[in-house]
Amino acid sequence: MATATFQQPFSVNAHLNDHSRLLLPKVELSTVNFPANAEFSRLNFYPSFPSTSSSKEYAGHVRSIPNVDGSTKEKVPTPMLDMIKNPMHLKNLTPKELKQLADDIRSELSFMMSQTQKSFKASLSVVELTVAIHHVFHAPVDKILWDIEDQTYPHKLLTGRRPLVSALSEGNGLGSSTRCCESDFDPFGAGHGCSSISSGLGMAVARDLKGKRDRIVAVISNETTMAGQVYEAMSNAGYLDSNLVVILNDSRHTLQPKLEQTPKTSVNALSSTLSKLQSSKIFRRFREIAKVLTKRIGGGMHEWAAKIDEYARGMMGPPGSTLFEELGLYYIGPVDGHKIEDLLCVLHEVASLDSMGPVLVHVITKEEPGVEYNTIKTSNENYTDSCTSELLPCNPRLRTYTDCFVEALITESEKDEDIVVVHAGMGMEAPFQFLKNKLQDKFFDVGMAEQHAVTFSAGLSCGGLKPFCIIPSAFLQRAYDQVVHDVDRQKIPVRFAITSAGLVGSDGPTHSGAFDITFMSCLPNMIVMAPSDETELARMVTTAACIDDRPVCFRYPRGAMAKLNPDPCIIEPIEIGKGKILIEGKDIALLGYGSMVQNCLRAHSLLSKLGVDVTVADARFCKPLDINLVRMLCKNHAFLITVEEGSIGGFGAHVAQFISLDGQLDAGIKWRPITLPDNYIEGAVPKDQLALAGLSGNHIAATALSLLGRTRDALLIMC
Repeated sequence: MATATFQQPFSVNAHLNDHSRLLLPKVELSTVNFPANAEFSRLNFYPSFPSTSSSKEYAGHVRSIPNVDGSTKEKVPTPMLDMIKNPMHLKNLTPKELKQLADDIRSELSFMMSQTQKSFKASLSVVELTVAIHHVFHAPVDKILWDIEDQTYPHKLLTGRRPLVSALSEGNGLGSSTRCCESDFDPFGAGHGCSSISSGLGMAVARDLKGKRDRIVAVISNETTMAGQVYEAMSNAGYLDSNLVVILNDSRHTLQPKLEQTPKTSVNALSSTLSKLQSSKIFRRFREIAKVLTKRIGGGMHEWAAKIDEYARGMMGPPGSTLFEELGLYYIGPVDGHKIEDLLCVLHEVASLDSMGPVLVHVITKEEPGVEYNTIKTSNENYTDSCTSELLPCNPRLRTYTDCFVEALITESEKDEDIVVVHAGMGMEAPFQFLKNKLQDKFFDVGMAEQHAVTFSAGLSCGGLKPFCIIPSAFLQRAYDQVVHDVDRQKIPVRFAITSAGLVGSDGPTHSGAFDITFMSCLPNMIVMAPSDETELARMVTTAACIDDRPVCFRYPRGAMAKLNPDPCIIEPIEIGKGKILIEGKDIALLGYGSMVQNCLRAHSLLSKLGVDVTVADARFCKPLDINLVRMLCKNHAFLITVEEGSIGGFGAHVAQFISLDGQLDAGIKWRPITLPDNYIEGAVPKDQLALAGLSGNHIAATALSLLGRTRDALLIMC
């Protein structure tokens, strides 16, 4: 056992909860002070764990206090998880060992959360459920599909991708995406939700047509049930009657405050017994025999028996359970999602039944059950981070573009009582929660129902209100048909605030907002703009509030604001279709759109040191384009570079369309577009993502130098 020598006095603070298995439960806080030059051996609280037999000893969880930068150096031992290389290693584990494995997974995710400040709440709620699924079903032969990628981390840990998941703490992991090409255990990619039942049903029908016998398991969440595709898929599954297991992970979340005051679905001994009875072979066979007998009797007996069965099951089940029965899925539940024994019993029965048709297993879970983690909490008063313990250092959260957007929107709402907000997507940023509390009845959170959000906003506008529809860029893709037909074609003034535009760091391509510039700017009536900094964002909020004759959209990126000391927000609206010149030069012109204006300024700083005189302009608008600004840049410069954090076909395409029709290309202007590459960029640190995309200040400067014929300098600036 290794020893360590310390030359300075230090202390160890241990937080012990009531469930400590090593020390007295009454001890809440223990502090040990060590003198200088103390030498001691490393303490080992975890006993050795045999790989061939179950252990009867349990280890206490020892967590270290995070450093000032939020990192945690000590990691809880996870001996059971260390043994698991693939799901086959779960097959011979006892329920007690499976429970310890679940505890290890939860400790692993907790450690990752302390390292990355990334929320793993959705994954923490399905730890026991994931363990039970992989114990009962035989992946990858059996297909396990996940509806929401945020739930997939326990699945990744159990399917041989622990090193990739752990790399998240270093900022270069696999992100949160689950793609069918990533592993044999992922038959279909997990995206924004509501796709697993549809894809699973397709696989089930293909299986039946090919005469195979593998089982299909689709895991959805109560957030998923906000989306219409889920019910379309359930209805079709009930009609086709193919064998399919749907597991509803109900983490008791609701978007309606009044519903939160009503009694929750209870899970007790009676409901557990009824769930086991519903899933048992004897009960299912009895129902099938009863159906056959009542059909032979005739005289409407079958319909009466079906009504009695539905009524009795509705009385026993929780509210809403008959909805799934009406759609054609056999309902089982509710089941406690954190009791391994109950999950194993129900899933074993479900897996053993053949020719049963689609089944829905209702599992009740909690996020972070029985464990308190030092996660970031948010105050609705000023939406800044607070500390969970007086012993921990407290660092204020960096202000983001969303903070500025919320402040500007509140200012506008105080001047105009017709302003309302519609929010769609998964989860809600802290500033939006503050905005919700501020606006109260004028704030509508529709959850993962982006299509409804767009048309609902159109209806609000037709009713004389001024709706701001807040949707992340990646989620707006799902509602594009509604944007076209329900808003733009009818010239209804809906104001789209497109959040998380561009690259989004570790969330990877699933949440990346790469396409909104392209698909919004091609609409005939849409005004498309993007702020270069938070001051411009505030002005665009004011501008959008003033537009009453057509739809408008503006995008802003995720993350901290551009300026360390921002100017006071200017409340004057911006003239529609009017850009501006930030820095004037004569050698080359950089025309930036949105957040990329900041990188153009960084490129200017680099180029000025090399003697290159650069003009930097902020386009502000993609549509209508400031043609006077573009024409002036073309006439006064030999080279024009457009820069945007969007896909091919966006802002640069609009500039190219104009300068070609205006004859500027014939006049000799040399134009180069810098856009996101024509591929998906995986999750990484934002700085690294920009480098991979070729959008950093160095890449812009290198492009300019190449145009000027200074190839050597271009290579040197990239070194």
